[in-house]
Amino acid sequence: MATLQIDILGTSFAIEAKEDELYLNNLLKYYKQMVDQVESSTHLKDPHKTAILAGIMLCDELYKEKSNNKKISSVINTEDLYRAEKLTLQMIEQIDKIVK
Repeated sequence: MATLQIDILGTSFAIEAKEDELYLNNLLKYYKQMVDQVESSTHLKDPHKTAILAGIMLCDELYKEKSNNKKISSVINTEDLYRAEKLTLQMIEQIDKIVK
């Protein structure tokens, strides 16, 4: 459990989480990078809009990663099933030779 002091977009507060301090600091650093990206590319002055847009960008990034992982898992599962089927057929062939 760690405490993280957040100072961003004119707001300050602390949170406690079940993660370690390094992890929480890395999350905050990544979020601040996203906020900086929003500020530099949109020139928004409203901190609420900036925070919301940064959150949406992070959700977009997460959604794309999850979709990509599902595709990769599907391909891996298909390849595993193909290999398992091939091995099973080879074993059946060997058993048939022994039984005959």
